[in-house]
Amino acid sequence: MKDVIQINDQWYVLATSSRADDRTFVLKQGESFGLFDRHGDIQHIGLGEQGLYHEGTRYLSSFELNINKRRPLLLHSTVREDNALLTVDLTTSDLYADNELIIPKDTLHIFRAKLLWHGIYYEHLRVVNYRRHPVALELDFNFAADYADIFEVRGVKRKQSGTSLPVQHQEKSLVLGYEGLDGITRHTRILFNQQPDVIDKMAACFKLNLPPNGSQDFYLTVVCESVCESGEQPSILSYDEAYRKSDLALQASKDKICHIISSNEQFNDWINRSAADLQMLTTETPQGEYPYAGVPWFSTPFGRDGIITALQYLWPNPELARGVLSFLAATQAKHENATQDAEPGKILHETRKGEMATLGETPFLLYYGTVDATPLFIVLADAYYQRTGDLDFIQSIWPNIERALKWIDNYGDSDGDGFVEYAKRCENGLVQQGWKDSDDSIFHIDGRPAQAPIALCEVQGYVYQAKLAAARLSNLLGDNKQADELQIQAITLKQKFNETFWCEDIGTFAIALDGDKQPCQVRSSNAGHLLFSGIVEKRYAKAVADTLLAESSFSGWGVRTLADTEARYNPMSYHNGSIWPHDNAIIAMGLAQYKLKDQALKILTGLFNTSINIDLHRLPELFCGFERLSGQGPTLYPVACSPQAWASGTVFYLLQACLGMRFAPDPPQLLFEHPKLPDYLEHLELKNIQLGNGVVDLSCRRRGQDVTIHVTRKTGDVEIAVVM
Repeated sequence: MKDVIQINDQWYVLATSSRADDRTFVLKQGESFGLFDRHGDIQHIGLGEQGLYHEGTRYLSSFELNINKRRPLLLHSTVREDNALLTVDLTTSDLYADNELIIPKDTLHIFRAKLLWHGIYYEHLRVVNYRRHPVALELDFNFAADYADIFEVRGVKRKQSGTSLPVQHQEKSLVLGYEGLDGITRHTRILFNQQPDVIDKMAACFKLNLPPNGSQDFYLTVVCESVCESGEQPSILSYDEAYRKSDLALQASKDKICHIISSNEQFNDWINRSAADLQMLTTETPQGEYPYAGVPWFSTPFGRDGIITALQYLWPNPELARGVLSFLAATQAKHENATQDAEPGKILHETRKGEMATLGETPFLLYYGTVDATPLFIVLADAYYQRTGDLDFIQSIWPNIERALKWIDNYGDSDGDGFVEYAKRCENGLVQQGWKDSDDSIFHIDGRPAQAPIALCEVQGYVYQAKLAAARLSNLLGDNKQADELQIQAITLKQKFNETFWCEDIGTFAIALDGDKQPCQVRSSNAGHLLFSGIVEKRYAKAVADTLLAESSFSGWGVRTLADTEARYNPMSYHNGSIWPHDNAIIAMGLAQYKLKDQALKILTGLFNTSINIDLHRLPELFCGFERLSGQGPTLYPVACSPQAWASGTVFYLLQACLGMRFAPDPPQLLFEHPKLPDYLEHLELKNIQLGNGVVDLSCRRRGQDVTIHVTRKTGDVEIAVVM
């Protein structure tokens, strides 16, 4: 998914400026997230996306701090490595009153600390006077709340909106409000720990008298409330209590996962930021943990994104995969509904909670317009079992897996040609329903758009994987007949796919077949997903790899979505020449599975160098596909989400690919097949890998071209094996 402007590609973000213009800081916890500028304020600049959001609605659209009616000067600001706290250090320029200097520059220090906890924003502000004279000053807060749906922020123009409510002034608070067309009243309750000297409209002023070397603390709380018949309001804590609970929750989360420490500090920065971003993006649902796709545009469950993120992060944290599978099983389509692109057994694409989704102004309340999430759901279920041996859970979702298989055979392959195709049924739905879901992403060699129904190449690979995965699980559950049938179906599909999709003229597989069963002979990164799935016959694997790593496709930073030889190539496009980290991770895994480890290491190195050159070492959703030039970093894409879940999962999948890590459940086993490390990693420490009833710590050391694996701690019945 992406944008929102009512043109051909109707759900694109309307970009009139760039998120790269100014550094934006992100806080997220649960269903809430905040986007702040470097001062810790919320301003309408750039894309105008800054704000405090809850469940898809912006509860604060402006939030500014001034000292004596002037904006303070920035000293420093940063988000803590674990993403839990934003801290800002400010001072002032020379401040005058009636032409008299009353506060010299650099004598006031203003400190701000911000966090989110359970739908509530907490801020601690401290003002310190470093003069040897007393200081009198005014501290002003200014607020606004537009209650814009996230799709409005992205560019959609609504025909009608709800009603803004009068501002309520109470002793130590302001209450802003909005009555939505969906019948929900939303309040932004702004609470101060002391009575403002002046409180008027949407502003509060505090008059301070600070003695020499004196200080004063303020605490500000913003509560996002939605009032409906059964609405439960959040519990308001003190700042210190919210901070304590946040830290405890973070530590509990860290204790469950594997920790990775390398000999390269810059690589550690990438790993640590990625793990912290995944923790931040993960939200507790009634079915378990789910990684929301990305901030700001996609802070909600996406089926495909959640599955791929869970696959990437499966070896450090299998609990995430269980949450994803549980949520997607609970939301699996049960009936046909053209307005949702829903069919029985189909796995969810996206769900939203905002006003526009509730009213049907967008189709995304529960939307199923994705062709690949359903087979990938089965792939993840099998991978989860291999990682954990949790057969009881697999049995609990087995009916969902069987319904997914039926969708593949019946609705997915509606014309019975053996390939799974898609064509949208929802008028406002997605035209393209693979992961490259821009309207112009699937086309012929001359640039002509492919007409539906479209059979994407990688989807056939996912279906092949899904059939084999379901066969293994069927055997485990005692249905050997079904297992044999699924294996035969997979073998048949593999043979027919290689015969139909291979294009000798371009040295790789067609990106798709169009509605007339004509191949779209385009060199794309989609072919790398075929290696990942295992559907590629060995005789074609090296040619596919050579095409992916050729100069026309590999920029130096990563593999482009489209080679620069193709008709619609544009390095600044969303899907036709840009570079997506998750796409590259899947390609690397595919290369490794065909024993092309050196090529996988090349992709790891490209993305590692990217992380070094990007703020906070945080890989964004995508970046531009321009060639890497000496002395220059990668070119950012103007409206990319950052953080993005499957971009954050990239480093873990790349490491798994290069180390050749595979799991088996009975007995619990971790296998390293032909492990390799790049020359800038002398060693890796993998701590707290939980397998069955045991835990292991491992040391991986590079010795020339080889990697040795040493067990430094082991409890329980766990086997470690290495194939050199």
